[in-house]
Amino acid sequence: MNRKSTGGELVFDIALMIIFGIIGLLFFIPFLHVIACSFSTPTEVVSGNVGIFPVKFSLEGYKNVFAKESLLTGFLNSLFYTGLGTVIQVSLQMLCAYPLSRKDFKAKGIINVILVLTMFISGGMIPTYILISQLHMLNTIWAIIIPGCVSVFNIIVIRTYITSSIPYELQEAAKIDGCGDFGIFLRVILPLSKPIILVMILYAIVGYWNNYFNALMYIQDSELFPLQRVLQDLLITNSGALGGTDINANEQLKYVIIVVSSIPLLVVYPFFQKYFEKGVTIGGVKG
Repeated sequence: MNRKSTGGELVFDIALMIIFGIIGLLFFIPFLHVIACSFSTPTEVVSGNVGIFPVKFSLEGYKNVFAKESLLTGFLNSLFYTGLGTVIQVSLQMLCAYPLSRKDFKAKGIINVILVLTMFISGGMIPTYILISQLHMLNTIWAIIIPGCVSVFNIIVIRTYITSSIPYELQEAAKIDGCGDFGIFLRVILPLSKPIILVMILYAIVGYWNNYFNALMYIQDSELFPLQRVLQDLLITNSGALGGTDINANEQLKYVIIVVSSIPLLVVYPFFQKYFEKGVTIGGVKG
């Protein structure tokens, strides 16, 4: 039987819903404003006449955006970096987390300490740039994909999930049946780790899609710029980066680009939402 809520609990629930509803509006209204500006005429946008609804509805901004070769190239580059980077990141993190979850792995203690230290101590920006340069990754796709592709926090979350959600007896049974370590990983760990894998995929997609710092630091060839790097140039410099001479049109196109760059994440997120919630809580489970 479901326990009936008391009067105090009901008031608390209503107050909580109101508070979070207000917070949600504070985030949602600016996004509505951006969408409205993207569908309004440039003159109305610059004049500040647009609220949360379009004024003098127009699709010219979207036509101009998709007509710009640099923006289309950046969009395609971001799709490529996100796809390849997600595969590499999730694969490496799973391969690293699995042995750290094994009870019979004697070196896991010292390795855990070393990994955690990297969360608090880093070489810094200049040594990292020198390292990327000496590895001959400047002006290559690997300068965007490789640096930071393995997150210690994510490894800890995956390790915690494996130790707390997958009985170790299953690994022992598979070993008795003749599976080696790699066989156990493929036939036992991966099939039972679908929720956390999907969470890591979502983390990777969001991280790579929104990443512009690596491109800003290590990429000079504009043909390799991701969309966020192109967008960053446009929003920061405000110097006709779109190649147009109409200042009003350039200002309005900023809103269009923000909407276009956000669409992939808005499309992907609903499919991962339930796993995302589980991944957020699993990190707090002691393993």
